[in-house]
This record gives sequence, C-alpha cells and structure tokens, in this order.
Amino acid sequence: MGRLFGTDGVRGVANADLTAELALGLSVAAAHVLAEAGTFAGHRPTAVVGRDPRASGEFLEAAVVAGLASAGVDVLRVGVLPTPAVAYLTGSLGADIGVMLSASHNAMPDNGVKFFARGGHKLADELEDRIETVYEQHRTGEPWSRPTGAGVGRVTEYTEGFDRYVAHLIGVLPNRLDGLKVVLDEAHGAAARVSPEAFARAGAEVVTIGADPDGLNINDGCGSTHLELLRAAVVEHGADLGIAHDGDADRCLAVDAAGEEVDGDQILAVLALAMRDAGQLRQDTVVGTVMSNLGFKLAMERENIRLIQTAVGDRYVLESMKAEGFALGGEQSGHVIVLDHATTGDGTLTGLMLAARVAATGRSLAELAGVMQRLPQVLINVPDVDKTRVNTSSELATAVVEAERELGETGRVLLRQSGTEPLVRVMVEAADIEQARAVAGRLADVVKSALG
Repeated sequence: MGRLFGTDGVRGVANADLTAELALGLSVAAAHVLAEAGTFAGHRPTAVVGRDPRASGEFLEAAVVAGLASAGVDVLRVGVLPTPAVAYLTGSLGADIGVMLSASHNAMPDNGVKFFARGGHKLADELEDRIETVYEQHRTGEPWSRPTGAGVGRVTEYTEGFDRYVAHLIGVLPNRLDGLKVVLDEAHGAAARVSPEAFARAGAEVVTIGADPDGLNINDGCGSTHLELLRAAVVEHGADLGIAHDGDADRCLAVDAAGEEVDGDQILAVLALAMRDAGQLRQDTVVGTVMSNLGFKLAMERENIRLIQTAVGDRYVLESMKAEGFALGGEQSGHVIVLDHATTGDGTLTGLMLAARVAATGRSLAELAGVMQRLPQVLINVPDVDKTRVNTSSELATAVVEAERELGETGRVLLRQSGTEPLVRVMVEAADIEQARAVAGRLADVVKSALG
C-alpha cells in the first residue's frame, strides 16, 4: 500500500479513492494512535469534526463520526466551517482530535480528510505513519477492543462554533474596518457565511460573490484560483479591495481597487511591516519558502527584516515558525500563518488583517503592496529526466552559475525535483521577463541534455 497521507491529509476522488470505508477506518486508527501517544491523558476523548460544503462531505462526515464514536470518542459536529475554524475550535475547546473534510482548492469531485492533534496542530509525520499502520492492521482483520454500552462515543451538534470562531477573529484585529468597502469571493466554499459576517462585524461594507454553495459548485470558476470575477466586481462596485478564499478558506489572495492582484508574498510584506511597527514581529523575522518571489526577499532586506526560506509547503513554514518562535510566515499561494492567533493558514484572518492595515494607515492597498516589486517568474517543467542527479551534475551546476551571473542581483535560478514524477522544474526570476524566458529556456535544454 502506498502512503495515504500527502502534504495535507488524505485526498482523492470522493467515493472512488476516498471512500466511506477508508474515512471510517482512518478515524478509528487516529483515535487509537492519539490515545497511545498520550494525547488523551487518561480522560474520555473528544473530537471536533467539520467540513466544507462538498456534497461528498455529507457521507464522509457520517463515516468519520461513526468511526470516532465507535472507538469511544465523543464528537462535536460543527458543520460547514473553514479548516482554520476547526483547528481553532479544537484548541479552544480542549478537544483531543480535530477532523476537517475538505480538498481545499481542488475541484468538487475530490475530497480529503485532515486530522489535527490536541491544540489544533497538524499531525507530525510519525503520527500519520502510525495511523496508516494501524489502519492497515484493522483492514486486514486484526481485532481491536470495541467499547460497548456507555463506553461508545456520543455525538453532539455544536452550533456555537460559528459565533465562537467569528468572535475570535474580531477579537484579534488591531483596529476596525469602518469606512472600507470590501468585495469577498468565497469560492462557494467553507467561509461563505463566516467571512462576510466577520468583515461586517468589523465595520466594513461588504459585497459578496461566490457565496452560494450548493455542494457542487465549490471552486467552480471563482475563489483564489480564479480571480477574474473578483477583479471585475471590485472595479464595478468601487471597492477599496477584494479578498478571495479557496474552498476551505485556509488561504487568501487579494486585489486592489484597480483590480490588480496582490499575491501571498505581497500580503506577507504588508503584514510584516504592520506587525513590525506594532512590535509583534518577533526577532524581526518572517518565514517564506524557496518559491518566495525575489522581489519579496529584496523588500525585506531593504526594511531590515530577516527572511527565512523553507521547502515548499505551509507545513514546513509552520515547522520553522514553531521551532524558532517566529510570528509570521506563509507562501506565495496565499497560505499566511499568524502564529499568535492561528495554528494554520487562515484566509479570513489574513484578509481581515490586510484590510485593517489599509484602514489604519489610510493608504490604498496598491500603495501598501508597492513595498515590494514582484519580479516576473518563468517556470518550465522538463520531463523524462533523472531528477536524482540535479545536485550532482557538474554540467548543470556550471550552467546555473553562469545564468545567475548573467541575471545579476535582481535575478535568480531555482531547480526543483518533482516529488512523484521524473520531472525537474526550472524557475528563473528577473526584472526583465524576456531575459527570464531566455535564461529559463537555455537551462531547460541543459537539464534535458545533462539528465536525460
């Protein structure tokens, strides 16, 4: 059996790859593993279970709840809420397990199961591996001790989760949003109620699009992966800014009053300065990834803010933040983590804090985002090569050195191996897009000849 857990839980086509049986079995295994790991500390365990609006989430939620309750875990069903809301409620309610059913920005046929440990934190790799091992043992017939009578878990509808999470979001804002007009694209996803409510309570005039989930339309031509509708709506309504979420609302992208995109790197830059000015940016450090735009790195250097870059993936950003006690980190894709207020990327919180900075300064989002110049990036995939030799090929190393010398201080080269395919990704950044394309093309040819 191949590894079930990916970088963000277990995902697949619902009812094909991700079946009710798999969801139930994983939930039983998770209950057993977390109990063995000492999470429950001798008391009756509790789990918070939420989902996004996908139609498949209805039966998968039932399977997860059944698995947990059959293993003796009391379940609080919070219904349709964002992933960061489930993480927050897991921590604030003192629950032992959090479970979110979502496939984030993926198309509707997909779904996923994501587990959180006590405190609302993502599981370490070793715990995920142990869950897979126990799941496989149960699947092949190894008996497990099933509670009976009063030992089975009880299931409760926890309707207070919505208001509790919104109150948390409002409570951490540095200032109100009175006077701002904001367009919110909810991707017909998990934040369709939460985000408009939070922005309205914070004082903003709110226009919503993509906020009518029917179980089938999540991420369909809208949200953070399709900004066209948001751009048009911001201009049409004369709004100060627009905010776009993905299906489970753990990410946030924005557009300014002219409809121009403000990506995750630019959002990080704006928040880094805001937190530094407020004395909240611990060690004057922000965490990004190796894919962070070079313009972001140069801007942080100019502002005397240290940038630490990790491997691609918000889990690696979070690991670095937790290990060193940093307060802010994120990715170009819009996963932004404000560790003092969230244990994972929170798109609604990020959008609120971005809007709060606009309101507090009286400056436009375009002006604030102008702290960094987003340099053009060119990405070329080179297939059918021996990716394992990327770091050992002298021919390729020489070509990279020559390319970086040609690009100068406002350019860079990044070669990345695909995690699952015989593929090497060549990324080149430069102030001049034509120069970036030319250098990327030459490097792609070298990769093919050296590793093919």
